Amino acid sequence: MTKILVFQGANMNWLGKRQPEVYGTTTADQLDQRIRAYAGEKGFEVDIFYTNMEGVGIERLQQAEEEGVDAIVMNPAGFSHAGYALRDAIKSITVPVVEVHISHLVRRGIEAVTTEAAVGVVWGFGLHSYILGIDAALHLVTGSGKTGGK
Repeated sequence: MTKILVFQGANMNWLGKRQPEVYGTTTADQLDQRIRAYAGEKGFEVDIFYTNMEGVGIERLQQAEEEGVDAIVMNPAGFSHAGYALRDAIKSITVPVVEVHISHLVRRGIEAVTTEAAVGVVWGFGLHSYILGIDAALHLVTGSGKTGGK
């Protein structure tokens, strides 16, 4: 079964509490429930990981490589601004990383340093960016958006 890691970066654990005018009022737990329900519908395994510490995130990326995770859907969030070590970790693994953002970064004047290491980026579609990112990851892994793989 295809396995996707959803990686949530700095401050994502405060989703729904932090800047609701930008990120909405859906909580991290509610988003996790949506993602898990989607995994059930599409037939893939999902692991959702949150960290506010860049080094812990780097270790999780390396662990994903060692575990044979098929793809990573990552919202680097607060690491977007200066997460050069995280960017280098993405470059050092072979697992494809699809970067997602809830908001439209360019409109907000944000240049994510991690973006250059990602296979592709989805942003600006609110929480639906995660579903679009997962679909992109499934497409990368299976070539069709349908599950299968490992």
